[in-house]
Amino acid sequence: MGKMRRKAELPTKPCAACGRPFAWRRKWARDWDNVKYCSDRCRSAKSFEKRSGIAP
Repeated sequence: MGKMRRKAELPTKPCAACGRPFAWRRKWARDWDNVKYCSDRCRSAKSFEKRSGIAP
């Protein structure tokens, strides 16, 4: 089993929709470079803005 890390030691990036920082998760290990949103809610809100023409 791998070395345990504190959450503060994990890489973070800002969410494209809300701007809040979110941390790396194991399920994103292979696709971390392509992850843009912190949650499903932000992902769906961003696509809704594109469809409706609402500016953030």
